[in-house]
Amino acid sequence: MTVAENIRPHRGDTSGCVPIAEHGLIGDLRTAALVDTGGTIDWYCPARFDAPSVFASILDTDRGGAFRLTPEVPARTKQFYFPDTNILITRFFADDGVAEVQDFMPIVDDSREADRHRLIRRVLCVRGSLPFTARVAPRFDYARQSHTVHTAEGLTVFASPELSLALTSSVTTEIDGPDAVSSFKLVEGEAAVFALDRIGGAVQPRSCPLAEAEQLFDATVRYWRRWLSQSRYRGRWREMVHRSALTLKLLTYAPTGAIVAAPTTSLPEQLGGERNWDYRYVWIRDAAFCIYALLRLGFTQEAEAFVRFLSEDICLKSGPGGPLQIMYGIDGRSDIPEEILSHLRGHLGSSPVRVGNAAVDQLQLDIYGALVDSLYLYDKWGRPLASDHWDTVCELVGWVCDNWDRPDMSVWETRAGPGRFLYSRLMCWVAIERAMRIARHRGLPADMPRWSRARDDIYRRIMRSGWSPRRRAFVQREGEEVLDASVLMMPLAKFISPTDPKWLSTLDALGEELVADSLVYRYDPTVSPDGLRGEEGTFSICSFWYVEALSRAGRVDEARLAFEKMLTYANHVGLYAEEIGHTGEQIGNFPQAFTHLSLISAAFNLDRALG
Repeated sequence: MTVAENIRPHRGDTSGCVPIAEHGLIGDLRTAALVDTGGTIDWYCPARFDAPSVFASILDTDRGGAFRLTPEVPARTKQFYFPDTNILITRFFADDGVAEVQDFMPIVDDSREADRHRLIRRVLCVRGSLPFTARVAPRFDYARQSHTVHTAEGLTVFASPELSLALTSSVTTEIDGPDAVSSFKLVEGEAAVFALDRIGGAVQPRSCPLAEAEQLFDATVRYWRRWLSQSRYRGRWREMVHRSALTLKLLTYAPTGAIVAAPTTSLPEQLGGERNWDYRYVWIRDAAFCIYALLRLGFTQEAEAFVRFLSEDICLKSGPGGPLQIMYGIDGRSDIPEEILSHLRGHLGSSPVRVGNAAVDQLQLDIYGALVDSLYLYDKWGRPLASDHWDTVCELVGWVCDNWDRPDMSVWETRAGPGRFLYSRLMCWVAIERAMRIARHRGLPADMPRWSRARDDIYRRIMRSGWSPRRRAFVQREGEEVLDASVLMMPLAKFISPTDPKWLSTLDALGEELVADSLVYRYDPTVSPDGLRGEEGTFSICSFWYVEALSRAGRVDEARLAFEKMLTYANHVGLYAEEIGHTGEQIGNFPQAFTHLSLISAAFNLDRALG
């Protein structure tokens, strides 16, 4: 889906906070920005994903800061991506004319513009005439730092104690308090350009004339199309799969190869609730699954970069939490303290706004399975593992053999204390089993007797203690009877046959209790308290897991219908947040890597099942 299906009246005044789904994403493989359907950039962290924001009106319309570029007259809007790219087009349809804003961040051979971090907005009038207003209102350091603004050699410079931005435009710009404003009118065939640069050090301010902006536009188009041409996917849902691949690429931090879970923080899982987290970091689990999805499509360079990130930027440690943390900074740092920004109201009043993530210190045993499985697939579809990488795998698997039975917080990062989760046991089994496959295939040294004993012990434990005879289903935790959508990974991870009678009855139980019109809840928090107040929506990754589990079980018609229904919940440009709310709205951080990678996997396997 490329063009907006919904057309909403343009309000003229875009100061109000718009829903999460009414956004597209642009980026330069170092950071990203959200652009709403009214032409406002309301989320942007210059230079890198986890840097403090300068535009954050999506979290507080009054204080957060924004870059608004909108017609001065009422207009309808449509938004779409320039085909096969991450260049976002917002079109305005008014009584007197039609115009569009082209938003992008230049990418030329991954590095030429890397230090400049340039954000370009081109306005083109394609019919009649339209008057426009621009207001550039940065609020540095999550709106905690004041700044000065002045003009110099035709540029407008916003300077805070730690960061400076330079605005250049092809139309007259004036200073209005802490902001820069411009009012201009374009007639058919005319264009205007605004460029915002991060400056400092060796990066000096420079203008961006119309001709240069057009050249950078063309170069950015070529970059994205050249990258996407590597895809081997030729299945039924090519457009949605490729949009998901382009989105996963946008969430990649090119200097290290890290992949962030999402480019935003604190977009709520429940409007008005407290389930608001910072996802601008590298979850080992999410990034490993991303590598699986991209490898499936033929993008091996991303897998190589992520393996380098693991080996060069992450330091294994010895401690009670194990050698791996569940998440790292995009530069590999291990310290990610959580802080509440009490001066920001939150998206549509959903507080608190958090930066950093206290879950970094949790024990989540499943990450070892996700990581070793991705390395197994990299060894199979990418390049053979280097000897140093194999040494690391052996160290991790040895630790898993000794620690797989510990209580942990597992995949959903509950804040209600540790438990013995089936999913964690399952992924520990995956870690050992995949390492054994690599060793056998490559003839590598391994403590096979020890690994084999631990693998078999985990299998028997899951089959004995993870199965509820009364529910006729595999359950969330040992000794309990709560259902959990994470068990959908059992056949996907090849732990159990997708047609095993125990699995088929589990699939039926999940469908009856956790599935609502193709949408899947993680679990019922009323029977499995997670330490947080409020409700949540359905988890989109679980919905795509459900599609894949149905297709592997031979229920292909059901799987296809569920998949097609899930596609209707994408936003107008094919993006997904983490969850779907009760009335079909997108909630949670946006866009979510986990959701897009599971869409790719579900589409790939369903297409193969359909023949």
